[in-house]
Amino acid sequence: MERRGAGLAALGALGRRLLWALPAYAAGLLGLGAGALVLALALYAGWRRRRRARERGMRLAARLQRDEEAAVRAAAAGLGAARGELPAWVSGSSVLAQAWPFFGQYMEKLLVENIAPSIRASNTHLQTFTFTKVDMGEKPLRVLGVRAHPGAHKKQILLDLNISYVGDVQIDVEVKKFFCKAGVKGMQLHGMLRIILEPLLGDVPIVGALTMFFIRRPILDINWTGMTNLLDIPGLSSMSDTMIMDAISSYLVLPNRLLVPLVPDLHEAAQLRCPLPRGVVRVHLRGARDLRSKDRFMGGLVEGKSDPYAVLRVGTQVVTSRVIDDNLNPTWDEVYEFIVHEVPGQEMEVELFDKDPDQDDLLGRMKLDFGEVLKARVLDKWFPLQEGGQGRLHLRLEWLSLMSDASKLDQVLERNRTIVAKPDPPSATILVVYLDRAEDLPMKKPGKEPNPMVQVSVQDVTRESKVVYNTSAPVWEDAFRFFLHDPVNQDVDIQVKDDPRQSSLGSLSLPLARLLDSPELTLDQPFQLQHSGPSSRLYMKLVLRVRGVWGAWGGGAAPAHPPLHVLRIHLLEAENLIAKDNFFKGVVRGRSDPYAKVRVAGRVFRSRVVKEDLNPRWNEVYEAIVDDVPGQDVEFDLFDKDIDKDDFLGRKAGGSHPPSLSHQWLPLEEVKSGRLHVRLESLAPSPSSALLEQVLHTNSLLQPARGEELSAALLSVFVDRAADLPVRLQATRRLRQPGRPVWDEGFSFLIKRPHVESLELQVKEEGGQPLGALSLPLPQLLASEGLALDGWFPLAGGGPGSQILLRAQLGVSAGVEGGGGGEGGLGGAQHPHPPPPGSIQP
Repeated sequence: MERRGAGLAALGALGRRLLWALPAYAAGLLGLGAGALVLALALYAGWRRRRRARERGMRLAARLQRDEEAAVRAAAAGLGAARGELPAWVSGSSVLAQAWPFFGQYMEKLLVENIAPSIRASNTHLQTFTFTKVDMGEKPLRVLGVRAHPGAHKKQILLDLNISYVGDVQIDVEVKKFFCKAGVKGMQLHGMLRIILEPLLGDVPIVGALTMFFIRRPILDINWTGMTNLLDIPGLSSMSDTMIMDAISSYLVLPNRLLVPLVPDLHEAAQLRCPLPRGVVRVHLRGARDLRSKDRFMGGLVEGKSDPYAVLRVGTQVVTSRVIDDNLNPTWDEVYEFIVHEVPGQEMEVELFDKDPDQDDLLGRMKLDFGEVLKARVLDKWFPLQEGGQGRLHLRLEWLSLMSDASKLDQVLERNRTIVAKPDPPSATILVVYLDRAEDLPMKKPGKEPNPMVQVSVQDVTRESKVVYNTSAPVWEDAFRFFLHDPVNQDVDIQVKDDPRQSSLGSLSLPLARLLDSPELTLDQPFQLQHSGPSSRLYMKLVLRVRGVWGAWGGGAAPAHPPLHVLRIHLLEAENLIAKDNFFKGVVRGRSDPYAKVRVAGRVFRSRVVKEDLNPRWNEVYEAIVDDVPGQDVEFDLFDKDIDKDDFLGRKAGGSHPPSLSHQWLPLEEVKSGRLHVRLESLAPSPSSALLEQVLHTNSLLQPARGEELSAALLSVFVDRAADLPVRLQATRRLRQPGRPVWDEGFSFLIKRPHVESLELQVKEEGGQPLGALSLPLPQLLASEGLALDGWFPLAGGGPGSQILLRAQLGVSAGVEGGGGGEGGLGGAQHPHPPPPGSIQP
């Protein structure tokens, strides 16, 4: 425990020094303005309170403070009138260069006083293990840039550091019993390190703790010395340098986190160390097309095919598909689920390989940020393979939110019964077990403290904690996560064992049904261990979360979906644009022929070209369907139309939710002059048909001379499943359940005249053969309570009893929603543009 305390104290000191670099970043990137200077001074005050710790640290920090104050004043001076002028990426390597000697001292202390004793206790063959040299070298870690993100709440700041370390580190170790010497001489580490500043405090040091982790697996290359000698030691012979580097890389990646408390007795420490996941992404690995042939025969004269399989990786979560033999267009049709901890930023990487007897060949890879899945909720598309590969990969990804409402469980279980997934059935909930500590564990031998470790099991899945050596009161501070298919009838089994003998120190079996009856589906308490000492207890927190249901409602309940609204963009005019048309080699200056591109909600609108005018007037209106998912942009790009290549005239992008109703003159970026005049409206759909005539009349007054007719309503259609489709479907390969396909998808449409339009829906085979159709006049929705219809609808042209389960909801775009306006933000959260009315294929 003393060693652990010393390690945390050293980490705290390092964390406080790293905070010196943050004022300049936060001021420019987060738009803090003059407040950034206050933050810097507050951090400086916190540092001054601890300056007597080291004389040498005081001298270095004094120089560092002068540099930082100058940087903060320079950043703050340019912020007052226009926020966010600094670029998104700024460098901070000079700060780390000055702090590097402290890091070397800390690493030496950590390795010698903490790591070495743990290694000696972990294996009887390593009892003479020592670090004989620890030198972090003179080449410091470099920060190539820092990007800030809005936190999940107001007491949180997210910073992504693009780091690069090509160091001359030298660490030597010795195992005297085996006359073995080995070590590290040189190391490279490249990746994106996320730092979370949380919680923000009202007193120095302003930030309560730093949480650090790599969102995705970093690139790690270690130059080992004497590795062959080290691996000859009994107990280590089964390892390799690749396995060691993989283990180190995995330890740095989510869900593993390094928490550095900056204040004593931080109450949020446990929650910061192991926060609840943000959600679950279900990935349907459908298939691939046009893969590269890797198998060749007769010295390469005869080209064969490949035996492809897929590896899907999300942080430390890795799954591998089955191998499809001799096929360049494989179909896997497999479903996997991944727990997501951080969005945006956390990625899924998919690699395709050709299975060979010796070494498998890479066929290509792709990466996808889960932030895109969160925005779209359901993403079904073909992804091109990158990095030397050819062909495409077909994935369907679905974002599943997590709820603390036990009443939703029956709905989820009923929905899962209609889904046939392989290799495992779909989950209904996730279980998170926070393993804190134990007390008064028994000693199997008098006078000899145990080496406790914990095994947590749910059915056939078992997770293991780290080993804590020589103590009957171990502290693990670890977390384990499980997918559950039926929590009503499942248990969590816990075994506390003495490593390496694996003798039992106690056990516990807990029915998960207890969690369903607990407040917030959470149990946080000490648990008495069975078959252990009379006062042996295990301190744990168990949290159950029911996963959300996308597009499936059942029993008439509304489907889970973010609120949708219509963003109406009036592109009015621009002024003082740059003249791009020059004549006689620039002697005579002309004008420009400007037009605009507007990007929003996955759509791109293009205005008409205004000839020879630096102050063009467009007066055009565009509409898009958006939702409340934060962090998205509305982008305006202006160009000069030319015969060959159009010239760039400026850009403006915003990153907050759309103002409810506002006129804005927006200064153009990346050019010397020019500004753009727009009017933004956010129209909330209302389930009231009484408002329709008023909206239609208002639209007739606002309708511009050019452009499409303005919409009057928003139609949302959630298609769940079909039943009793024609028997010929049973031969198709894409159906999981013959005649009873499940789509579980949502679509949204802008409706111009709901009193005369209809929803036309067709169900087709993949080849285009019709299986049935539905025509639903929208006046039926206008006459329905709440402007909604849901249930089973008969399909015309299908077999007897063919029907489809869907919900149709109409909302009249009656007015603006939310507060805002002014220049507080531009753009908003977006919903990918829905497909046009047409066929839905099983």
